[in-house]
Amino acid sequence: MRNTKAFKEAVAQTLTELARRGVTLAPATVEDTIEKQITTVSERLRIQVRSAWRYFDASATADRLAQSLSAYEESSSDKDVGQAPMPPLDNPELALVLAGVPDSLAQTGGDLYAVIINVAVNAWMAGHIHGEDGCTGCDGSRGPAGHDWEARMRTITKLQPNITKWFDRDVWTAAVNDAGYVITRR
Repeated sequence: MRNTKAFKEAVAQTLTELARRGVTLAPATVEDTIEKQITTVSERLRIQVRSAWRYFDASATADRLAQSLSAYEESSSDKDVGQAPMPPLDNPELALVLAGVPDSLAQTGGDLYAVIINVAVNAWMAGHIHGEDGCTGCDGSRGPAGHDWEARMRTITKLQPNITKWFDRDVWTAAVNDAGYVITRR
């Protein structure tokens, strides 16, 4: 479906309609929405996908996407949903996550997706450890430091005494370059 002229035109029209409304969404989000919409129409009406395009309205799709984004932003800002607390910039675990990026790039052969997954999982785990020290489901799973977050930070700092170097952009960039990679914008 995504390789058809109708699909490409629908995406372009919807993105234009969103721009008129002052809404910016990633093209992939719009593509996924349109594909789901056309597939659903096709299945419910029991017609072929190519026939479902006659029911497509870029303006209505843009309206629904804009309303959905607006509702999400309102609900999120009211309850601080999605606002994870940032650790202090000298946080030892954050330094380990940053330091792991150049190594992960080298180990994966430059697979940026694998690197991002690695960073996300490590950051998520670090947040879990920091935010849920009393988590009963984690009893005995944290090693010698246990649930004492401060003790964990002291242990990491002892193992990596020069933690603060990873908060210097130039040091981090040099480490990425030493791993054999350069990050540039196309």
